[in-house]
Amino acid sequence: MKEKRKLKLKKFYFHPITMFFLTTILILIVSSILSNLGVQATYNVVNETTKELEPKLVSVENLLTAKSIKSLLGNSLYTVASFAQLSRLIIALAGISMLKASGLIDTLTKRKIKKISKYKLTFIIVFLGVISSLISDVGYVLLIPLTALIYELCGRNPLLGVITAFCGTAFGSGVSIFTSWCDVKLIPFTQLASYLIDTSTHISLTSNLIFIIASSIIISIVGTIVIEKIVSKSVGKYHFYDINGNTLKTTELVLKDIEEAEQNKIAIEKQEKKGLRNALITSILLILLFIYMLIPNLPLSGLLLDLTEKSYVNQLFGPTAYLHTSFTFLVSLFFIIVSLSYIIGAKSVKNDKELIEKAGDYLKNIGTLLILIFVFSTFIMVWKKSNIGIVIASLLANLLSHLELTDIPLILVTILLIAISNVLLTSTTTKWQIFAPVVVPMFMQANISPQFAQVVMRVADSMTKGVTPFLTSFVIYIGYLNIYNQNKQKPMTIHHSLKMVMPYFTIIGFIWVLLVIIWYLVGIPIGPGVYPTI
Repeated sequence: MKEKRKLKLKKFYFHPITMFFLTTILILIVSSILSNLGVQATYNVVNETTKELEPKLVSVENLLTAKSIKSLLGNSLYTVASFAQLSRLIIALAGISMLKASGLIDTLTKRKIKKISKYKLTFIIVFLGVISSLISDVGYVLLIPLTALIYELCGRNPLLGVITAFCGTAFGSGVSIFTSWCDVKLIPFTQLASYLIDTSTHISLTSNLIFIIASSIIISIVGTIVIEKIVSKSVGKYHFYDINGNTLKTTELVLKDIEEAEQNKIAIEKQEKKGLRNALITSILLILLFIYMLIPNLPLSGLLLDLTEKSYVNQLFGPTAYLHTSFTFLVSLFFIIVSLSYIIGAKSVKNDKELIEKAGDYLKNIGTLLILIFVFSTFIMVWKKSNIGIVIASLLANLLSHLELTDIPLILVTILLIAISNVLLTSTTTKWQIFAPVVVPMFMQANISPQFAQVVMRVADSMTKGVTPFLTSFVIYIGYLNIYNQNKQKPMTIHHSLKMVMPYFTIIGFIWVLLVIIWYLVGIPIGPGVYPTI
């Protein structure tokens, strides 16, 4: 009897939509309990004028009061509409759907991408995910759906593509190959915190440059090995079907069947070559135009720069920089224009009606994802409004301030506490605002440079980014896992989606810590003229 009950329980799964809905209710209840218990914390911020610490009290907010419930209900429309990942995803999918509808992505995959070895392709995806942190969260909205589509066309499991893109982007979010928005946001807090010890300290935008370039390459190499040797084996098999519903081994056979049914293969290849030539020329022209718009002080140039900022990096990645705010739209527009140029050469689509219908076919499976985003956006808003994550992060920062540590033990404990807080508070800037006034002075008193303290922050922030459902882009990851999940009776749950990235998290987390320790012990420069020690 007990065995039968266990069997029934194993067959029962909560869909992520249900789980996020129930968790939202749970947060409301927990917030009420913690608020009535008077749970609160104080963290210090550095006053920009006086350069002195000022305490800031944060308390858990009771979300079960009449006022809070009215606010939640009254702002529900704004909550969904203002959820950044929803608008970014829709914009990204508009471009990707055109790549698919035009046939450009199919041709590119068949002629070029399928010839790349699986290790090289995985490295490219992981590396693109890592460096996508140059522009906020675009890696999630662009790379995840595009990689899944490419893997499917290559005859590989698209679920593996989703996991690969997500892991590369999430677990490498703190580094890139160039100074990015991360530096722009972190440096002001690092600079102010360093004034508590030495007012002559200067934190430059390139202070972490050597470390982030080297670590982005190392993480991508290790990540590729983990994906291919471990993760790919745990994902399972993916079944491909032809137009009649018969099982096929690869998508190449699907393309072959379609080609043979429509027209002569030689004629098609001739048209595809012409289409690819058109797409290549258009791509080059658009890229040159894009680069020109990033150059200041030329006629009609600098259109994507915020010229009110003084430094070029701030012009590129500042909060109001046009490159930063419109990058997803620009990439999507690039996809659309290149796809249209391919259609003109390849004659792969007869008219606009057929093009729009094909683009709609690609998007027909995102209905559940949209519902998931609706529920998830409310879940995230309730969590943030409760202040539970900020309170816990503040308590962890206070704990660190009371520990008498130095050298490697200080570095390791700091990484651990920031990584833990990152699970509940994923905002990089908010987290560093809380930890910087504690971490930076402690590091400087231990003869560790404030620039290296910022490196530690970036590493700890990257380590656990992919194992928390409180990450705003987590909804895209779990949404696409369920889009490509072939067993609809057994949805990809939150637990399952996190379990699939655990091998990657474990090994990459170890590599992150190892990198920091080696860098500190050897004393390698972390930036031009900047070292781990003062």
